[in-house]
Amino acid sequence: MKVDLGDLNAFVAVAGAKGFRDGARLSGVSASSLSEAVRRLETQLGVRLLHRTTRSVLPTEAGQRLLERLRPALTEVEAALDVVNGFRDRPAGTLRLNVPISAARLVLPSIVPRFLAAYPDIALEVIAEDGFVDVLAAGCDAGIRYDERLEQDMIAVPIGPRTQRFAAAASPAYLARRGRPEHPRDLLGHECLRGRFASGSMPPWEFERDGEVLRLDVTGQLIVRLGATTDLAVDAAVAGTGVVYLFEDWLRPYLDSGALEPILEPWWPRFSGPFLYYPGRRLLPAPLRAFVDFIQQAP
Repeated sequence: MKVDLGDLNAFVAVAGAKGFRDGARLSGVSASSLSEAVRRLETQLGVRLLHRTTRSVLPTEAGQRLLERLRPALTEVEAALDVVNGFRDRPAGTLRLNVPISAARLVLPSIVPRFLAAYPDIALEVIAEDGFVDVLAAGCDAGIRYDERLEQDMIAVPIGPRTQRFAAAASPAYLARRGRPEHPRDLLGHECLRGRFASGSMPPWEFERDGEVLRLDVTGQLIVRLGATTDLAVDAAVAGTGVVYLFEDWLRPYLDSGALEPILEPWWPRFSGPFLYYPGRRLLPAPLRAFVDFIQQAP
């Protein structure tokens, strides 16, 4: 039986994204084209591959079995085709990265322009989101995450600053009105601008000094979705609404301008910087190989 490779790719994209709309967004193909491709594949195979409801799209048992065999096979096809790139003067193709919003804002701006200038035949697509994502199922070649979120079977390459800090800050007007905290526990009596992950969890504010670690469940009127609406918390802090706790690099322009003042700086915790991660396999796509080499050689 001769099956169109594009139809197989369409099925994998829809099944991985659990929907035609998300599959279209990740693959760059219209939802109607994906739907037609999957319908054509099901007709040719004579079996339903996806359960479709108004709320979700999930593989049938037959679809799941096909998916388990297809993913590694299509990966090998991509790798085989990519060997041709080795005969080009310059690598070409599309590199898709899945990154947290913080990395899109703080890490990639110093890397992407130089990389694209060095490799004009490579197109880069960046998808920024803060949830846990299977990069392959999402149709991406690699991702950026911090070490506590890395999967053990992935290859991880350092990217960006190797050490970062979280910082606490507030506007001069807020500090004049409410007073300056002298110890992290003082924040329990302050208006704190909190953040919630997409999963629903709300991380505590962590401080560290001379081996002493404090984790505080602070309170405040404003809660934002971390990543997507973090700038709202920063803007509220600048306006004098409360205390913000965020990446130091994110707050640095406001600290340098005086719009925000640092709070409890001796207690700001340090943590290791992010990693580029990707599945371990013998042959990497040429755009990803070029990107890995580029960040490893970067000063």
